[in-house]
Amino acid sequence: MTKRSEELPNEVAINAWARLHRTSSTALERVEDRLKKSGHPPLSWYDVLLELRRAKGQGLRLIEIEKRTLLAQYNASRLVDRIVAAGYAEKRKAQEDGRGVLVYLTSAGGNLLDEMWPTYQTAIQEDFADRLTERDIETLFKILAKLLPD
Repeated sequence: MTKRSEELPNEVAINAWARLHRTSSTALERVEDRLKKSGHPPLSWYDVLLELRRAKGQGLRLIEIEKRTLLAQYNASRLVDRIVAAGYAEKRKAQEDGRGVLVYLTSAGGNLLDEMWPTYQTAIQEDFADRLTERDIETLFKILAKLLPD
């Protein structure tokens, strides 16, 4: 059951909203800290490389990377340029229109993704899954699905 949009959020809703943001920020900071300590680039690199892998060799336009990773356009462009400069991805002209650019994962990028995953996986397990019951996780998933539909 959802509330009507004319109603203002009550104190519990406001506190829950704030806690959701603090929890998300803290969780991401913990992942970032683990990646940094293990000598890896930031999580945003992982996110871009993962989306390039999911493209299965088809390449992605910058706008697709932005949408899939929720990065702002100016951030995505700079980030992709850094990833390309490091050799983890490459840019190629789009053959369909000749003007657009597609970004592709390189083998080095795939290797980096594979190297980063154990650190990221450990963070998810220790900082999230180990702190909740299976039922908690299922409930949280259902609640979040209401806020961010697929």
